[in-house]
Amino acid sequence: MRKGILILLVALLTSLSAIAQELYIYSEPASNMPKKSIGVRLTTEGTINPKFTNRIMPEVMFGLNKNLMFHLQGFASDTKGKYAVEGGSVYAKYRFLSLDEAQSHFRGAVFGRVSTSNLPIATEDINLEGDNSGWQAGVIFTQLLHKLALSGTVGYNQAFNVKSKQVAGMPSPDKMINYSLSSGYLLLPFVYKNYQQPNFNLYFEVLGKTNPENGNSYLDFAPAVQFIFNSRTRIDLGYRFQVAGDMQNRYLKNMYLARLELNFFNVLK
Repeated sequence: MRKGILILLVALLTSLSAIAQELYIYSEPASNMPKKSIGVRLTTEGTINPKFTNRIMPEVMFGLNKNLMFHLQGFASDTKGKYAVEGGSVYAKYRFLSLDEAQSHFRGAVFGRVSTSNLPIATEDINLEGDNSGWQAGVIFTQLLHKLALSGTVGYNQAFNVKSKQVAGMPSPDKMINYSLSSGYLLLPFVYKNYQQPNFNLYFEVLGKTNPENGNSYLDFAPAVQFIFNSRTRIDLGYRFQVAGDMQNRYLKNMYLARLELNFFNVLK
């Protein structure tokens, strides 16, 4: 009995250390949240210069099994002077590949999102987390190498109702290609002893999109830090800034991000 408990404990700690550095701030990994679990998170993002604006995004996440999970997300912001509800989205991810070895694994997943937004279109970007109605689909591959996790994403975005919601004089693309390259490093703890140890992770992500109709694009760098307590509570702090690009009037440009997430395991039947 004691031997069995010890093996279970070692397996749990190994799995915790393996996924910590894959919890990216601005993108999703190919790995899923634990099965039969529920997560709730509140994300706030915005700009400080030239004026302070803020968007809040409450979210509920469900891990149905080891391969399938989905999110329900809402959007509200103060871009019009006071907070107003803007819309919501449904996101789903299915892991189709898992090659596991000791202290390393390689995983692949496909994802999709459907979003709705009541905002007028005043940007050349397509942002399905608050600014645009539309759908998205893509593929993710993630490689874990001990304490370092690397992940790449490519997706296609299709916007709805572009012409009817376009602000006069602004470009209004209805298609966009998105791509990202993400890295995460588990800095602390140096050695796992129990699940109550705090985790400290460092992240650096490269985020970009291209308008296939005219070739306009942008590229952002996004450094971030993350704290995880008791393997259940997660705090993210990040900032993304543009390093190249020619898209007009982007919302997701030079923005801070702060997030609080709580996870509840083995709560779904």
